[in-house]
Amino acid sequence: MSTTVSADGTEIAYTRAGSGPALVLVDGAMCYRGSSPNDALAKELAAHFTVYTYDRRGRGESGDTGPYTVEREVEDLAALFKEAGGEAFLFGISSGAALALEAARSLAVPKVAVYEPPFIVDNTRSRVPADYATRLGQALKEGKRGTAVKMFMTEGVGLSGATVALMRIMPFWAKLKKVAHTIPYDTAMVLDHQAGEPLPAAWPEVKVPALAIDGGRSPDWMRHGVASLAKVLPSAEYRTLPGQTHIVKAPALAPVLEDFFLG
Repeated sequence: MSTTVSADGTEIAYTRAGSGPALVLVDGAMCYRGSSPNDALAKELAAHFTVYTYDRRGRGESGDTGPYTVEREVEDLAALFKEAGGEAFLFGISSGAALALEAARSLAVPKVAVYEPPFIVDNTRSRVPADYATRLGQALKEGKRGTAVKMFMTEGVGLSGATVALMRIMPFWAKLKKVAHTIPYDTAMVLDHQAGEPLPAAWPEVKVPALAIDGGRSPDWMRHGVASLAKVLPSAEYRTLPGQTHIVKAPALAPVLEDFFLG
C-alpha cells in the first residue's frame, strides 16, 4: 500500500500493480480495496497497464475530511493522477462510473470507460424517492447504519425486501454497515439522474473518447441508462457484455477495456 495527499489534506490509500500505461479504477458504492470487483479486474489488467486501485475517501485506509463534496473526490483522483505521472486512463463502475465521468471533465484522461452507472432515464424502474437523501442522512445521524444500508439497497439499488432480508444475515453485511456513512457520497454522484427523466442533451465537458458498457442480463432500466449515456456523450461507444449482470466478471470485462484503451 502507498498513500498520497489530496488538496484538502486527506490521505488517500492506493495500490499500484503491473506495468504499462497508467489506468485508474474507481469503485462503486461501499466498495474499497479488498472488498471490490475492481480487485479481480486489476489482476486481469496488470499485464498491460500500471493499474491503480484506491480507497475512496471514508473507506478502507483513506481519510475522510469534511464537509463532503463531489469536487473533493475529483481532487482525490487528481492526487492519484500525480502519482501516476499526471495522466491516466480511467474506468469507473456503478456510481464510481459517475465519478469517473466527472473527473474526465477536468483531469488528463486520454480515454474513459464506465460500467453501468445507475441512471434511471425512463419508467422501466420507479424513480428514487424525492426525500430519499434526507431520510438516508437522518438514519445515519441517528446511528442507524443497518437502516441506511437497507434503504440504499431497496430504494437506491431497487432490490426486493426479501433479497435484502437475506443479505442481512450474511457475513458481508457488517462490512457494508462499516462504510454506510459513505452512501450519501455516492447518492450525490447519481441522484440528479435517477428521476426517470432523459439525460442532458449533451455532456460537452467530456470530450475524450468514452466507452459505455452494460451487461446483457442486467435490468432493462440500467441498460437503458447506459445506452442513453452513450448517445449524449460527444465521443462514445456502446458495448454490451453477453451474459453479464451488474456484478460483472473480470475475465469478461478486462479484454474489452484492453481493446478500448490500447486500440
